Amino acid sequence: MYYKCVIFICLLWVALNALPLQAIGSANLVGATINRQDTLPAKSIPAKYVHIPQKATRRSAMIPGWGQAYNKQYWKIPLVYAALAIPAATFVFNDSYYKKTKFAYEAVYAANNGDASLLPLIDSDVKRADGTPLSASTYESARNAYRRNRDYSILYFLLMWGLNVADATVFGHLKNFDVSSDLSLQIQPSFPAPIMGGGINAGIAIAVQKRKKQSPLSK
Repeated sequence: MYYKCVIFICLLWVALNALPLQAIGSANLVGATINRQDTLPAKSIPAKYVHIPQKATRRSAMIPGWGQAYNKQYWKIPLVYAALAIPAATFVFNDSYYKKTKFAYEAVYAANNGDASLLPLIDSDVKRADGTPLSASTYESARNAYRRNRDYSILYFLLMWGLNVADATVFGHLKNFDVSSDLSLQIQPSFPAPIMGGGINAGIAIAVQKRKKQSPLSK
């Protein structure tokens, strides 16, 4: 009877010591499974699209409308080119008449000094209806006006190009701004710590927070 008790105690001791070993083995197996899942190839995880505002800026600076296309605002591209086409057309018109009136002024000025050989070469667009040239002072005033309008056309063209870049930049940054219905606005009074020797400071604090999505089971 004594030997049976000793054998039973020994078997029980061995069994109790074997349980931790089995638990450790199971833990190692679970850890190996987790590590194997964590080390999956990167190709199996779909890459998330990231919108970069700087790309919209650079592209609009190089080609008008390219930044708007990157922002997926395709409806703005015709507006961009219309805004650039107007000063471009006025530049061509004013530059053409600037050259005509400039030549006419030089021809009439030379004719007043005894050389009338250039008068027949004056463009008919800047002559009277009967084909006679205008006075030198008239051509000079028209020349200066067309030159001024031509220079303004260049300035407006550059301004429209700059607005095109600014639009692509601003809306490129707003592309990443969260405007979903999950946002909440909280307005509450604020009482900062008073400055030494000063009175009580009061203000308003505005905080924009993202709402926590409720679990369907909690409804």
